[in-house]
Amino acid sequence: MADAIHTTPSCATMRHNSNLDARSMKRMLVCVSGVVLTIAAPSSSGAQGDTTSGDKYPAKPIRLIIPNGAGGSTDLVARTIAHKLSEALGQQVVTDNRGGSGGVIGTEMVARSIPDGYTLLIGTIGNLAISPHLYQKLPYDALKDFAPVAQTSAAAYMMLVHPSLPVKTVREFVTLAHSKPDQLRYASAGSGTGSHLATELFLNVAGIKVTHVPYKSGAAMNTSLLSNEVQLALNGITSSLGPLKSGRVRALAVTTANRISVAPDVPTMAEAGYAGAESTSWTGVLAPAGTPRAIIARLNSAIRRALESPDGKSALQNAGAEPVGSTPEAFGAYIKSEFNKWGKVVRATGAKAD
Repeated sequence: MADAIHTTPSCATMRHNSNLDARSMKRMLVCVSGVVLTIAAPSSSGAQGDTTSGDKYPAKPIRLIIPNGAGGSTDLVARTIAHKLSEALGQQVVTDNRGGSGGVIGTEMVARSIPDGYTLLIGTIGNLAISPHLYQKLPYDALKDFAPVAQTSAAAYMMLVHPSLPVKTVREFVTLAHSKPDQLRYASAGSGTGSHLATELFLNVAGIKVTHVPYKSGAAMNTSLLSNEVQLALNGITSSLGPLKSGRVRALAVTTANRISVAPDVPTMAEAGYAGAESTSWTGVLAPAGTPRAIIARLNSAIRRALESPDGKSALQNAGAEPVGSTPEAFGAYIKSEFNKWGKVVRATGAKAD
């Protein structure tokens, strides 16, 4: 307090002057008021604390936006992550499905949200790496509007053929396709979807032509293969395992770099002789750009602990995905590499959004 008074010499002078007139008295009151305010005002590091430190985060429930409808593989993975993240953070993580427009609606919501760590996004190969190249204009920038937190999962596409097709390996399929140019057909969940572009990547590496038949959903794509309307489909693991076990389809390869735990006998594309045809359906957690780094670090740590837990790992594997876990920097670099990779495929195929 003494320091505050002595920084104002005129006040100090008036304190020792017993003959104050009205004007001097008014000046004295102003000075005293200033001293009181100086003492009472909290400093920038005072009682309120640093809201960007992450020490008090989270103080309320977190909303995890899933830019897809309920029931799909992305939804299953996201709900598993939300459950484990709730346990790790001690706060409820509420899932919110906001599907539509190929993931654009839900993704835009997060891009426009307050960057405080309470609205997060499930990012996928679709909304961050493919959609930006399918639409002439998007209401978000996949590389600038988000702060990567961690990649959470990676899932293979499984190359499936109808069992009536006389092939048991990828190479035998390629040989058959060469002998029947444009006579074989493959299904996808729609133009510009992951199943479409993953198949086109394989066809380009193999140097063959197979007629594309786009459907409106993954369920319709599966039905078309089971009924032999098409002979080939690259499908998600979750949807593939049932028909595979019952013998209604035959698996030739998986598209990831390594074999998968739920179908260890199925070779990778590289093992089948077609390195370069790898494609991964992945998920990750992102926050709006500008979210404090301490909060990103807190979330990253919680996500990685959740993915390393035995039940968290098994839950993802049962959903057809392998847990990843990564640093924010590594996930950001991966998004950029996927963005560039699938941009080239979209341009080469001329794919358009349905």
